[in-house]
Amino acid sequence: MEKLGKLLEGLDCTFAQGDAETEITSLAYDSRKVEKGCLFVCIEGAVADGHAFAEEAARMGAAAILVQKDVTVPADVTVVKTADTRYGLALASAAWFGHPAREMKIIGVTGTKGKTTTTYMVKSILEHAGYQVGLIGTIEAVIGDKAIPASNTTPESYVIQSYFRQMADSGCQCVVMEVSSQGLMMHRTAGFTFDFGIFTNLEPDHIGPNEHASFEEYLACKAMLFSQCRVGIVNRDDKHWEEILKGHTCKVETFGFSEEADLRATDVRLVKRPGYLGVSYRAKGLVDLDVEIDVPGKFSVYNSLTAIAICRHFQVEAAHIKKALEGAKVKGRIEMVKVSDDFTLMIDYAHNAMSLESLLVTLKEYEPKRLVCLFGCGGNRSKMRRYEMGEVSGRLADLSILTSDNPRFEEPQDILDDIKAGIAKTDGEYVEIIDRKEAIRYAISHGRPGDIIVLAGKGHEDYQEIKGKKYPMDERVLIQEVLKELAAGE
Repeated sequence: MEKLGKLLEGLDCTFAQGDAETEITSLAYDSRKVEKGCLFVCIEGAVADGHAFAEEAARMGAAAILVQKDVTVPADVTVVKTADTRYGLALASAAWFGHPAREMKIIGVTGTKGKTTTTYMVKSILEHAGYQVGLIGTIEAVIGDKAIPASNTTPESYVIQSYFRQMADSGCQCVVMEVSSQGLMMHRTAGFTFDFGIFTNLEPDHIGPNEHASFEEYLACKAMLFSQCRVGIVNRDDKHWEEILKGHTCKVETFGFSEEADLRATDVRLVKRPGYLGVSYRAKGLVDLDVEIDVPGKFSVYNSLTAIAICRHFQVEAAHIKKALEGAKVKGRIEMVKVSDDFTLMIDYAHNAMSLESLLVTLKEYEPKRLVCLFGCGGNRSKMRRYEMGEVSGRLADLSILTSDNPRFEEPQDILDDIKAGIAKTDGEYVEIIDRKEAIRYAISHGRPGDIIVLAGKGHEDYQEIKGKKYPMDERVLIQEVLKELAAGE
């Protein structure tokens, strides 16, 4: 139980009725979770407005209600008004859980690409050095041995603070988390200060209905991180790096290929062995270190440089950094699966034209005999994405294998027909095999020496969504099944 005034400490607010002495037994921002004695926070969402449920919350026993609009509730219910209830929820959540972020070092990673891989690399390095590390990201939240699947890249502020409390109680000394522009815009990360804020890169993305109104708004939201952290670590090669730091209140460090970066990569070499693609380079400036990672491409250099820039602050020895980076893996992000000594097979989450183009361009630098791209597109989503992905694969891959992704409520063949409209703008060859397992069988059984085969789109997902139902489907499992069947001559 906590006094309302203690929960709202630091929040600019006024009491429309009742006072700060009101005793609070729990916190709720979903009217279905209102309990007797709780503080109910009215949030304006895309689908529903919590203010419409204020009266119902009072009937269910809420002791206090936090609002940004006028509401009418019985006089015995305390009503507090503030300019932004999302910000209020963040502050109240941090106080409710006892400000757990103050007990750990918090690392926030923002940017269009590279957030997920960077967070896992940081976790890997710090754990090699003996730290206990919590993680919050696109794929999952990791608290000790417990992994909780994610629904948002950056969860609601109450959920973040709940995770922080569990992490602190389980002995975590550091937390590394992905910070989305939406999360910053909606104040999900308010109520605490990041020890380190990281900016990877910025490209036009997440602009449209229910996301950001413009690229300028998208950039401004990303920039918010650098007035919420103590040390800002930014990619100096990105053309928006100075704009991202506009109004910053943190100490700044830079990384990149630029000679003027505080930490820079030099002598970059592509590493290619049977069934293995990687990259090596020398890190200079703030550290002096030879690095090799078994994830291909220039963006892998950026991701690992970012991780080194952070872990340097934790006095991690060079040997730990090198060892951790050699084995840092992220499920579904250029995840290589050994199936043959003749060709390379990998799984990647690339599920739009921008990420697919980036991936295929990177892989072409390794001069494969053939670049084979197996992919589909989601149903009940933009048809433009299908045309664009078809065109990218047709232009860059030597062979496209069109198959089913998450058809949802559409017919898979209709989706493939849209993809083919994009491929038709190119000279690219393709085959279409709707059943994903059969498509994977075709890719493996037709693999040639020197090929690079990419299974794109599903990544870490272990299901396929058809007609409103999710069916188990993990590409790693499908690959093993296909290999067994091929070995048995089936």
